[in-house]
Amino acid sequence: MHESDEGRPPVFKSWNTWYGLVLGIFVLQVIIFYLITSAFL
Repeated sequence: MHESDEGRPPVFKSWNTWYGLVLGIFVLQVIIFYLITSAFL
């Protein structure tokens, strides 16, 4: 394994893509939880 490949994420080209994906999942979860709780109140 090369030294330059050691710190790279395995799926995406950059860490910013991972951060965007995780942030998007969190936002989607908040929206889903809001819709679920507002449906039962």
